[in-house]
Amino acid sequence: MAATIGGLLPLSTWSETVPPESAPTATAAVASPPVTLANAPFRDVKLSFAQIAPAPGSMALRGANPDGNVQFGTRSDEVVSSAVLNLVYTPSPSLLPVESQLKVYLNDELMGVLPVTKEQLGKKVMAQVPIDPLYITDLNNVRLEFVGHYRDVCENQASTTLWLDVARSTSLDMSVQKLNVKNDLSHFPVPFFDARDSRPLNLPFVFAAVPDPAQQKAAAIVASWFGSQAAWRGQTFPVLLNAVPASNAIVFATNDRRPDFLRDRAPVNGPTIEMIDSPSDPYVKLLVILGRDDKDLLLAAQGIAAGNILFRGSSVTVDAVKPLQPRVPYDAPNWVSTRRAVTFGELKTYDQQLQSSGLEPASINLNLNLPPDLYLLRSSGIDMDLKYRYTMPAIKDSSRMDIHLNDQFLESWSLSSTQDTKSLLLHLPIVQGLLDGKNQVTIPALRLGAANQIRFDFQYMNPMPGGSIENCVTFQPVKNYVVISDDSTIDFSHYYHFMAMPDLRAFANAGFPFSRMADLSETLIVMPPAPTANQVSTLLNVAATVGGQTGLAGSRLTITSDGTQMQQRDADILLIGTIPPALKDDKHIDLLVDAAKSWVKTPTRHHALANSVPEDGQRQAMTQTTVSSSGPMAAVVGFQSPYNSQRSVIAFMADSPRGFELLNGALNDSGKRAAMFGSVAVIRESGVNSLRVGDVYYVGHLPWYERVWFALSTHPVLLAILAALSVVLLAWVLWRLLRVLGSRRLRPDDE
Repeated sequence: MAATIGGLLPLSTWSETVPPESAPTATAAVASPPVTLANAPFRDVKLSFAQIAPAPGSMALRGANPDGNVQFGTRSDEVVSSAVLNLVYTPSPSLLPVESQLKVYLNDELMGVLPVTKEQLGKKVMAQVPIDPLYITDLNNVRLEFVGHYRDVCENQASTTLWLDVARSTSLDMSVQKLNVKNDLSHFPVPFFDARDSRPLNLPFVFAAVPDPAQQKAAAIVASWFGSQAAWRGQTFPVLLNAVPASNAIVFATNDRRPDFLRDRAPVNGPTIEMIDSPSDPYVKLLVILGRDDKDLLLAAQGIAAGNILFRGSSVTVDAVKPLQPRVPYDAPNWVSTRRAVTFGELKTYDQQLQSSGLEPASINLNLNLPPDLYLLRSSGIDMDLKYRYTMPAIKDSSRMDIHLNDQFLESWSLSSTQDTKSLLLHLPIVQGLLDGKNQVTIPALRLGAANQIRFDFQYMNPMPGGSIENCVTFQPVKNYVVISDDSTIDFSHYYHFMAMPDLRAFANAGFPFSRMADLSETLIVMPPAPTANQVSTLLNVAATVGGQTGLAGSRLTITSDGTQMQQRDADILLIGTIPPALKDDKHIDLLVDAAKSWVKTPTRHHALANSVPEDGQRQAMTQTTVSSSGPMAAVVGFQSPYNSQRSVIAFMADSPRGFELLNGALNDSGKRAAMFGSVAVIRESGVNSLRVGDVYYVGHLPWYERVWFALSTHPVLLAILAALSVVLLAWVLWRLLRVLGSRRLRPDDE
């Protein structure tokens, strides 16, 4: 019997409880015998639809849209021994019993059929469908198909009585066992990171002792690469000092500095990357990065970031890493290019993303990640050349395509066999079917952010059967197909880079300003001379967060414990743990955390809205409050570099080990990162609170005439005065001109 791939996904509990007396039950086929491996560790996994369903609410199955799908991945180092789908659903009270059914498929294999009985109509039903583990693969799709009937003949599939709602508490329960996989780097980064695993990445980093700046740099490069792979999942990197990890981990060691459990390994002759079994558990794998000295560790880390596709066998040696082409600003792989028009094909994340089908085709969504400093204040729209194909509607001029940006409606276009030429603000030609049209679409630029989603909804008016039972019209419904061409383009190349700082939201959403250079070549990280494990973990988490947002490892970052280097480098500065002595008395420091005392400068007016700007552009602190407390606290502080007006400083500080735990937890929590804005984010047990205090400064470049408009936009009173003066001046010029013309008419002989 061939072993199947098992799932490694997060646990959850049911979101609702149904009393037994009010919850009819249903059963399906008997489960297949479980697949077991002798002496292998196992665990139970519960995946609720609240976690893996594409929509946040319940799954609504309708007559016109009878299918619902959820996907889940499985890891390569585990095997599923048994699985069962615990369904919680409510059928419409208008359905015909037995003739109405719910079919359950796994990877297009029928797992069970649940007929709707008379007792279940209009009530919440709990049912179990055994899942054959032999059909579970690395990527899986659970499809629920609703077969609904409300009368024997002449049904209308669009009838509102045809529905069945599947609750978010529906769950897939699996028992999975670990596999003792071979030590082979040809599958790297598996098992240390598996793209099929949707959980946040948790990967310990092990050192012999407190790492020096060179080892910190090597670890940060590796962490940022793993962050670029983890992407939306998030990640955390606990740091262990001379300890055996309990899970898959990364170990850094040199010939003379290595953890005790590697003491007996032979010295290496160069940068070496090796995959071994943990000395305490053969099911736990260690990626050991070895070298003669710290320089070898750094070269090995760069090899992981740049050449891992060449890995094979249980051990590899990195001979050299040579960048072929230097990076340029704003070239992060995850960002839309601002140097040229970008095709939709470049923005796709999977093959079928730009097509859809069905009686009512599902929306086509495309994500647009932009540099947060893109200056769009005076822009009225973005150029988009859209080309698409679709099934011709059966009824002319009744179907349409709607375009939304960040859930805000933009434009609507008729799906018809003819095209009318229209003139909007921007000229964006659209090709529909085989016809060349010249309709135009404008995207309101001021609604854009760092992360955006553009959505295309194709709304079809489908003919449905009707009539009386004696005079019934029926026909076979036909799917509609819609495709947006890969060579459609969107163009952001005509915009400047300019923004007001400090703005922690730019860091939380896009890693800015460090991500301006995706390889972090213009980033200087200042660490304490003797950092704690929590502070090193913060360094790794920050580097991985930026890597996840850019999609590239920060292979050229610089780490130092000497604060005086800040004056020697033209770079954005990232401080972790403590403020260097050179900055402790700087007026831009708005929050300091020192032991159990904290100083918070309260602004004149707290701006709850992230985009609010005071009229004078300044935020001066009016009072200073000193608070003594035993509770843990952390802070993220942003301010202008005192050494370069175009550079920024972001400091990550905490008052205790628990404070650093809160800080690391906030960095890996998308909801808490979304609460960060302004210049100070205070992190406590209760959550994240952000403040806007201190001076505002600007980074980027604008031509002088754009600078004038920007200055006027932030001073509406001055703009009104200038407008009034301009009107008076224009009136005076016209008055003088009319007087001259009048004089010439009255005295023609003077000409």
